[in-house]
Amino acid sequence: MKDLLPRLLLQCALPLLLVLLTAGCAPSDSGSTGSDAGTAPRVALVMKSLANEFFVTMADGARAHQAEDPERYELIVNGTKDESDLAQQVSLVEQMVATGVDAIVIAPADSKALVPALRKAREAGVVVVNIDNRLDREVLSSEGVEVPFVGPDNRAGAKAVGDVLAARLEAGDRVAIIGGIPTAFNAQQRQAGFEDAMNELGAEIVDVQSGGWEQAKANVVASALLSEHPDLEALLCANDNMALGALAAARQAGRDDLLLVGFDNIDAVASLVESGEILATADQHADQLAVYGIELALELVASGEGTASEDRQTPVDLVTGDPSPAQE
Repeated sequence: MKDLLPRLLLQCALPLLLVLLTAGCAPSDSGSTGSDAGTAPRVALVMKSLANEFFVTMADGARAHQAEDPERYELIVNGTKDESDLAQQVSLVEQMVATGVDAIVIAPADSKALVPALRKAREAGVVVVNIDNRLDREVLSSEGVEVPFVGPDNRAGAKAVGDVLAARLEAGDRVAIIGGIPTAFNAQQRQAGFEDAMNELGAEIVDVQSGGWEQAKANVVASALLSEHPDLEALLCANDNMALGALAAARQAGRDDLLLVGFDNIDAVASLVESGEILATADQHADQLAVYGIELALELVASGEGTASEDRQTPVDLVTGDPSPAQE
């Protein structure tokens, strides 16, 4: 009996000892990224409203790019329900950091409010690349973070669109602007570009209202503007979604003479631009915009530098009913 007891104790202890030894030899994922482990880097694309055709096209372009060389990187695509859902976008950034992505490529809903969350991402070692809507430089500086921007010159693109409208107007004609979210840098730049064109002509800008980038809201805003200013000659809309809303309001008001321009060149306006119901729009190549950002992010992950010293400007082309649109 004395000899049997030690043998029984050893038999019971051996399985536990093997488990402990195995656990001690297992690799740990804590604090490591895909590139650290020698696997393909993981890139998260964080966009605004997936109800907007522009961002659907952006996502499709990114997926197509990744599918061409699936071993080069992994892609995670995220977006919010609407253009102004800042809380959801901040949450998406935090989730991506928590899951250990190597890079975040983001089209921020707001140029200022996303900066603290992105600073935390950088502090966690995540590469961050800003696309579409530039983050506020002063807020970046105050937060002590550098984030490269990859995107078009929105002011120049909007000026080119506004110039097409100006060719159909005369000095003193009354126009209004339906802008995007006021705190978004691209909304500010597009408004400035429209103003440049109208001021150069000598048109009177009677009002500037936010349509929040949304078709339904722009429809309400346009209806109110047409009611308040029955002699309005034109509406300059900071994206095509809002131009569609404004066009519906003009039709409902019986204003077939109202001149309209937009921005983004989504598929839904192609036939309207061709027919002249929308005079012009600007193509910032949604299918490639995220790709440009992803390429920079992959470069930064591979180099280990974390951030780039210079921004990268991407194309924006004028689109009109002319089959050979000018380029900006």
